[in-house]
Amino acid sequence: MTGAAKPALVIVGNGMAGMRTVEELLKLAPDLYDITVFGAEPHGNYNRILLSPLLAGESSVDDIMLNTRAWYVQHGITLHAGDPVEQIDRCRRTVRARSGLEVRYDRLLLATGSTPFVLPVPGHQLPGVIAFRAIQDVQTMLEAARRKRHALVIGGGLLGLEAAHGLLRQGMQVTVLHVTDSLMNQQLDKSAALLLKQALELRGLRFLLNAHTAEIVGPQRVTAVRFKDGAGQRREIRADLVVMAAGVRPNTALAQQAGLYCQRAIVVDDTLQTFDPRIYAVGECVQHRNATFGLVAPIWDQARVCAAHLAGAGHRRYVQQATPTKLKVTGIELYSVGDFLGGPGSEDLVLRDPRRGIYKRLTLKGNTVAGAVLYGDVGDGPWYFDLIQNRTDIGPMRNHLLFGKALCAQAA
Repeated sequence: MTGAAKPALVIVGNGMAGMRTVEELLKLAPDLYDITVFGAEPHGNYNRILLSPLLAGESSVDDIMLNTRAWYVQHGITLHAGDPVEQIDRCRRTVRARSGLEVRYDRLLLATGSTPFVLPVPGHQLPGVIAFRAIQDVQTMLEAARRKRHALVIGGGLLGLEAAHGLLRQGMQVTVLHVTDSLMNQQLDKSAALLLKQALELRGLRFLLNAHTAEIVGPQRVTAVRFKDGAGQRREIRADLVVMAAGVRPNTALAQQAGLYCQRAIVVDDTLQTFDPRIYAVGECVQHRNATFGLVAPIWDQARVCAAHLAGAGHRRYVQQATPTKLKVTGIELYSVGDFLGGPGSEDLVLRDPRRGIYKRLTLKGNTVAGAVLYGDVGDGPWYFDLIQNRTDIGPMRNHLLFGKALCAQAA
């Protein structure tokens, strides 16, 4: 007699969140499911975080691969790469891919990620206007760097600065257009942002702040970008390549079409389950207690919790935690975490050492650390992070706190 057929687990999305969940599941219950994975890109699973070093020429495509095709075969996982799912039928419990292939599921995991936000200005569909999201985008940028001279990056956040640095390393003249008056305004205060801007300008990057993109110009391909500056004047800058790095949006189209409950993203509970008990979701496509997610640490936590429930070891709950931000630009040390802007009733401790290029700001609420911004010397970042997470009483070391863990330990 043959054993009963295994339940079918279908993963929609072959990215980091979905595959990390599968890896965690294989540790807990390696033989529980027949697993099928659908991915939009024609690759195995790769580390999207390392697209920046790939663009800068510091790593290769092989270096950033997490799971080769051989890994899927080794674990008995059926991979349909380059064949995205386009429809979910919850009544029949099937998914249908672009190729027409239909697969039945007992459990479904949505890991559809996010899509780059492309500013809907005139000319945004011209050749030479791209996002920075996938290996193909990097290949397009590298090709442009071989043939073209002038690059414009729209967005002075984490991703935009990494794209700009990579294109600069490839020999292009790069200008960053940013809508506010300071870089990485979601992660840095203005003092740290100014230090960062000065360091990047020394490397050759150019910045236009308080700049609103009005139009992308070109007859057949992008040739320039028109924008309004802080004074409301319309200006134009030459561009052979435009990289949109103005944020992302959770990719909810498939879930909405299937009738799953979505707000800004796919709404999940503490077990990463959607309102359909057979369907789970993880990663950038989910909304948990009104929050959405773009950094790796919370997504790894989601993967562990979701895998435990898929494995039937469902005692875990996903709990949101603060997550540090770091910039992946060689030679620039930057660390930001928590509520570093403070507010009524908070107190700031600030250390500035312009000669050494060091800046530290700690935000205190009562006798606990609420947030930290470090530039130039980030060695104590993880320690400050622990103080925030554990709500440690810093009263006894308040006077030495800015000087780091070692000095506080001596003073204790």
